Amino acid sequence: MVNKRRSLPPSLTIKLGKWVWTTLWQTMMSKLAPRNNSGEYIRPVSLFRQTVGIQPENKYQPATKRYRLFVGLGCPWAHRTIVVRALKGLEDAISVTIASPAGDKGIWVFEEEEEGCNTLPELYNLAQPGYNGRATVPVLWDEQTKTIVNNESADIIVILNTEFNHFAKNSNLDLYPEQLKAKIDQWNEKIYHTVNNGVYRCGFAQSQEAYEKACQELFTTLDEIDNMLSTSRYLCGESVTLADVRLFTTLFRFDIVYYGLFKCNLRRIKDYKYLSVYLQDLYKLPGIAETCNLEAVKKDYYGNLFPLNPGGIIPLGPDLNS
Repeated sequence: MVNKRRSLPPSLTIKLGKWVWTTLWQTMMSKLAPRNNSGEYIRPVSLFRQTVGIQPENKYQPATKRYRLFVGLGCPWAHRTIVVRALKGLEDAISVTIASPAGDKGIWVFEEEEEGCNTLPELYNLAQPGYNGRATVPVLWDEQTKTIVNNESADIIVILNTEFNHFAKNSNLDLYPEQLKAKIDQWNEKIYHTVNNGVYRCGFAQSQEAYEKACQELFTTLDEIDNMLSTSRYLCGESVTLADVRLFTTLFRFDIVYYGLFKCNLRRIKDYKYLSVYLQDLYKLPGIAETCNLEAVKKDYYGNLFPLNPGGIIPLGPDLNS
C-alpha cells in the first residue's frame, strides 16, 4: 500500500518559511540592535564616563603601567583607541588586552584570565557589582582601583591624546589642538551620525525607509569628504587629528564588511578618487598598520552577526589589490 502524504503547496511553504524567519529575525535584531518605531537603529549610550587628569580631586591620575585598554580587533570603536595609542607612542605606558566575540554567547571573551575574569561581562561586574547592562569594548581600565574609568571611545582617545604626554614617545603630537577643536568637533559630529554610526544604521535598519535614509546620508557625507580632500590632505588641514582617526577605522572596514554585509553598496571607498588615497595615507602613518587586522575584522563581522549572516560563511574577498 502506497502512503500518499500530502505536502504543502510551494507558495504556502515559502510564506510559512518567510513568516518564521522574519519573526525570528526581528526577535534577534531587537536584542542586537535597539530600534525606534520607524525601524531606525538607536545606539545605546556608554555609561562609564570618568576621565584621567592631574587635577587634585581626580582619583584617576596619569601614570605609566597603571591603565589597560580592553579592545576587540574587529571593533572600529575600540580600534580608535589603539590607533591613538600607537600615534602617541604609549605602548610602554598603557597595556592592551584583546577580547574576542563569542558569537554563540553574544559576549566578549578573553584568551587568558584578566583580573580573575574570563569574559567582559565579568569584568564589568567586577567594576560595578550587579551590573547587567551592555558589556562593550573599548574599556579603559584602572588596575589600581580595579574599575572601569571609561568605556566611550570618543572620550578615551581624548584622554590618550592629552593626559599621558609625560610618558608618550610622541608627546609633541597633538591630535586635538586648541586652534582646531571647533573644526574637529564639527567633523566628528557629522561623521559620527552619518558614517561611523551611519554604516550601522544601514546594516541594522529594520525597515526599508530607515535603511534608505541612512544609506543616502552616509554617501552624501562620503561624497562631501571626497570633494573636500581634493584640496586638503586631512580633514582639518595638513596635520592628522582625532577627526581623521575616527573616520579611518570606519573606512578601513568599509569595502571589506560594510559594502556587502551592511548593504552600504552605492560605492566602495576605492571608487573615490581622494578618499581612497586618504585611507592609504593614514594606513601608512607610523604604527597604524600594526593595529589593523583584516582577517579579524572579517571573522568578527561575518562570523558573529548571525541575524545578518545566518550561515556564518566568511568570504574570501575582496581582493584589495584588484
